[in-house]
Amino acid sequence: MNIELLVAQAVAEALESLYNQTVTVNTVQIQKTKREFEGDLTAVTFPFVKISKKSPEQTGEEIGQFLVANKNFIANYNTVKGFLNISIKHSIWIEILNNINSNSAFGLQQPKGDADLMMIEYSSPNTNKPLHLGHIRNNLLGFSIAKIQQANGWKVVKTNIVNDRGIHICKSMLAWQLFGNGETPESAAVKGDHLVGKYYVIFDSEYKKQINELINKGLSEEEAKKTAPLIIQAQEMLLKWENGDTEIYKLWETMNGWVYAGFEETYKKLGVNFDKIYYESDTYIVGKQEVERGLAEGIFYRRTDGSVWANLSGDGLEEKLLLRADGTSVYMTQDIGTAKLRYADFPVSKMVYVVGNEQNYHFQALAVLLDKLGFAWGRSLVHFSYGMVELPEGKMKSREGTVVDADDLIDEMVQTAKETAMELGKMDGLNEQEINEIARIVGLGALKYFILKVDPKKNMLFNPKESIDFNGNTGPFIQYTHARIKSVLRKASQQNIDFGNVNKDVEINGKEKYLIQLLLEFKNVVAQAGKEFSPALIANYIYDLAKEYNQFYHDYSILNEKADDLKILRLVISQNVAKTVKTGMDLLGIEAPERM
Repeated sequence: MNIELLVAQAVAEALESLYNQTVTVNTVQIQKTKREFEGDLTAVTFPFVKISKKSPEQTGEEIGQFLVANKNFIANYNTVKGFLNISIKHSIWIEILNNINSNSAFGLQQPKGDADLMMIEYSSPNTNKPLHLGHIRNNLLGFSIAKIQQANGWKVVKTNIVNDRGIHICKSMLAWQLFGNGETPESAAVKGDHLVGKYYVIFDSEYKKQINELINKGLSEEEAKKTAPLIIQAQEMLLKWENGDTEIYKLWETMNGWVYAGFEETYKKLGVNFDKIYYESDTYIVGKQEVERGLAEGIFYRRTDGSVWANLSGDGLEEKLLLRADGTSVYMTQDIGTAKLRYADFPVSKMVYVVGNEQNYHFQALAVLLDKLGFAWGRSLVHFSYGMVELPEGKMKSREGTVVDADDLIDEMVQTAKETAMELGKMDGLNEQEINEIARIVGLGALKYFILKVDPKKNMLFNPKESIDFNGNTGPFIQYTHARIKSVLRKASQQNIDFGNVNKDVEINGKEKYLIQLLLEFKNVVAQAGKEFSPALIANYIYDLAKEYNQFYHDYSILNEKADDLKILRLVISQNVAKTVKTGMDLLGIEAPERM
């Protein structure tokens, strides 16, 4: 039952009956009544004064009288200026609750066989360093958006493009050749991605030394950066790789293999996955072919130095480099190739790129280029542009080794969750295995929720200590609320209480009614989160629901309530709050423990 639509239809009917004017339902503004006023839903009467030729208050009074007289689901009404506050009969709220209770997937749409396919790309790591805090935000957003779009009826395919070639990769490879002494992940007893990242930092350190030496010899900083032996060697290595040099290619395969094993371990810890992974080392070749096709068709042009460009001035953009003078490709080349391969692999209706806001211009240009090359969905691609994540200490820099490593952060969160929960006595009575599992769930839940509750378009400051708090707008608070409800429901089952349905004649109080209203809102929140690509809408809705339930739990008895109908009502409300919290948390990729 869509109670808001029902009320809107009733108001439209009242306007036609009272003033002989036909009004479409979508012009009737219905919103939740503010808590300081009596009522459940509010109709805005200001737009109808031209029809009624009366004041907003008089218009509201007449509509309200019509509704009470003609609609059996309306209990009463009151008017406050231009707002008509409408109270719905208790039996309707009970009917709504019973409907929610009977639907295990309330608020979710299952993709149909003919549903359109949405592809969502996220993660996009480079194979010269381990994943860090910025990657965590990217992965969590991408994975959650995929779940939310599935909940809105889309078929979804999750993809990852691994940037496994380029000058940055060669920097790590060259540093390992020069300074590694044959070190491997096994010999160093470290994850492969961490080992390769170590040599990326070493390259930068040694490169800076060479630059300073050249500056001391009289070169400008710009000249020193271009002529330092290390950068020239790295550029030579990249050319050898693109020309298929056997020795360089073998080293590239070996070091990338170390990184892939490390990435997979981190993804597993984080609880994210992909349906298909693409590699830039494959897609850049296809991209170069597409650029050559565009050149032959007059879409692009070649400069005198041999480089290939696209003139996008007609689309309000600048010229865009597609191939360097030496024939090597750029990121745009790779993205064009990846797009072609994906379009061949999947019948994509919408393509979503989860990439930080520093790449806004890049994706504006990519959309235009794909359209010019004939890809149907090019202009409609979605760049899900999110803000950067920083720490209280400031920005992170991979080449200087000042990033927050994803693995270290995950381990720290789990350990902090364990220590905090034990201090608060929330692990009492559990064995070591149970304690460790709950610590894992809570630690990851704290990390994920803290990141996902923030509007993704905004930059955010991540504070690990704040995120692990068991009070306030945090993952552990919501998880603990879920565990508390599950404990109540287990006790009810042990007492053989049957709470399958609620008697429609039971009287409900304000808090009970408000919780039912909140539960009913879930489907609208899921739909809006899908439209806006915003996990934050889900996160903050779940927090409001958990907070409201905790106040209810504090104020009213559940299992000790003497009236059976009232006890069943409160148990069914509790059961559906737990169900909705669990479903909502799942859309965020967060587990909801049964016990805490």
